[in-house]
Amino acid sequence: MNVHEYQAKELLAKFGVGIPAGIAALTVEEAVAAAKQLPGPLYVVKAQIHAGGRGKGKFKELPADAKGGVRLAKSVEEVEAFAKEMLGNTLVTVQTGEAGKQVNRLYVTDGVDIAKEYYLSMVVDRATGRVAMIVSTEGGMDIEEVAHSTPEKIATITIDPAQGFMPHHGRAVAAALKLSGDLAKQAGTIAKQLFTAFNALDCDMLEINPLVETKDGNLLVLDTKMSFDSNALYRHPDVVALRDETEEDPAEIEASKYDLAYIKLDGNIGCMVNGAGLAMATMDIIKLNGEFPANFLDVGGGATTEKVTAAFKIILRDPAVKGILVNIFGGIMKCDIIADGIVAAAKEVNLQVPLVVRLEGTNVQQGKDILANSGLPIVPANDLGDAAQKIVAAVRKVA
Repeated sequence: MNVHEYQAKELLAKFGVGIPAGIAALTVEEAVAAAKQLPGPLYVVKAQIHAGGRGKGKFKELPADAKGGVRLAKSVEEVEAFAKEMLGNTLVTVQTGEAGKQVNRLYVTDGVDIAKEYYLSMVVDRATGRVAMIVSTEGGMDIEEVAHSTPEKIATITIDPAQGFMPHHGRAVAAALKLSGDLAKQAGTIAKQLFTAFNALDCDMLEINPLVETKDGNLLVLDTKMSFDSNALYRHPDVVALRDETEEDPAEIEASKYDLAYIKLDGNIGCMVNGAGLAMATMDIIKLNGEFPANFLDVGGGATTEKVTAAFKIILRDPAVKGILVNIFGGIMKCDIIADGIVAAAKEVNLQVPLVVRLEGTNVQQGKDILANSGLPIVPANDLGDAAQKIVAAVRKVA
């Protein structure tokens, strides 16, 4: 789960992290009122979408030379003008794709006199089982290019969660940022605060870009992105309350109601699989046979007829889907239960696209018999390779 920048900053402020004053706005009038409450005379107007690259983004509805989704305003009047241009329009960035995202919220913050920009982020390093703190002296909008062209300017500091953040970690962060004196102390303090927030909130990722040194010698978090481990959200109802469903794919929202792991992709073959590893293998073999998956969909280990029916409906919402491949290994899940769900779902949604089903595992023969006796044009497959070949051939025949 992701949150907006202003929400992430509000969460970080509870841990003592220094952030510029700012107020969220849903309308032009609210943006103007926010600016009037801030010290000024400089303001920053920021589009709030769940995507990076806003500063270099372009609005579909505005001229090509129009400014991006992060703008410096020198008066309240400019705040108003920028708000009118941004709200309700579609911002396209390197992370949104060509479709872009509609801007429904703004964040108006106080301007900051910047002396230097830095980069600091944290992710879970699954290879080491530690938190990786990634820091660089080259913060700002071009951090991706820095990572590509000059990776030596990026340092990684790993922290054992059992040990926690220690003073030497703070000194390592300050050294990587080439800071000394009071700024080095500030760097150690803010790194500890961020690590504490990362752990306490069960974050997947916390990115500060940029972390800025102001001209009066303070370190402030100027921009941040934060995402959370969905499996731990039950511990954080306050975080769940921040969810903005307008930023999410409607199909993914619907899938979450049935505890289905669904991600839309760009292909034409819908996939319904149990187990993330098997789902990845299924998508790979579809591509190996010359077509592309339309989704990742993991029904999990305890799928019911209701969940299978919901999965079919979600897959078929995508008009690009020209065929469906079901690949189930019945371990905890029984193949006859899945077969009942497939038949019920196919009848309920009046399935009009080719359906290939590969079943293996517990009660597999009973499952195959149910499919064979259903009276539906379901194509059985003996193994995964056979299933991929059959669904690709069926889709191409339809096309």
